[in-house]
Amino acid sequence: MGYKLLSIVIPVYNEERTVEILLEKVLKARLPVKMEIVIIDDGSADTSPEIIKKVISRHKGQQIRYFRKANGGKGSAVRLGLKKAKGDIFLIQDADLEYDPSDYRKLINPILTGKSQVVYGSRYLSEKGHLKENSHFTFKIHKLGNNFLSVLASMLYGQRFTDIETGYKLFTRRVYGRLRLKSDDFRIEPEITSQILKLGYSITEVPINYYSRDFNEGKKITWRDGIKAAAGLISWRFRN
Repeated sequence: MGYKLLSIVIPVYNEERTVEILLEKVLKARLPVKMEIVIIDDGSADTSPEIIKKVISRHKGQQIRYFRKANGGKGSAVRLGLKKAKGDIFLIQDADLEYDPSDYRKLINPILTGKSQVVYGSRYLSEKGHLKENSHFTFKIHKLGNNFLSVLASMLYGQRFTDIETGYKLFTRRVYGRLRLKSDDFRIEPEITSQILKLGYSITEVPINYYSRDFNEGKKITWRDGIKAAAGLISWRFRN
């Protein structure tokens, strides 16, 4: 199949400090296919909407579509973004600066070459990560939790993972057409993985760069979300 358009779905909630920089980085990404950007503002209460509109106005020739909705959680924003996307390949991009759009080319390569229909960017396969000193403890806790979820998913679904909670998840339109996503919160991450694996697709992991941030910089996911994710992985595994 010839893939011609990459849809980059960007859920945004109160990211006034980073969203402009992130969007400019996305727009500068060099890709072998065309790109559209689908921004879903999940009811931001800061100046994110104004900043987004400013960037769109500055890049009128680019394919950027913006939708604003009432706050409902990351999962609800991701699901709406995927529904609105028109591409052959979907890529989910958080609006913070933890993930680097310069990784797009190597992320989509396994799909373009026919190696895989699903690609995850793994933070733990790459040595090129940046860890800020003030977030060292937070990073370690999140890494421990992610390792647990990755091992749990590997045991439940029979495929080894290093990073199922990664923000970089890519899949083809054909895969998306078979998903029935329902999560409104951060459980969207393990739900995507669970459904993809139960449908029989294998997931290719690619090393990516990662720049951690702390809660005082806007990080939103907590240990409670990790517990919900673990419960979801177990429940979805045995649910028809």
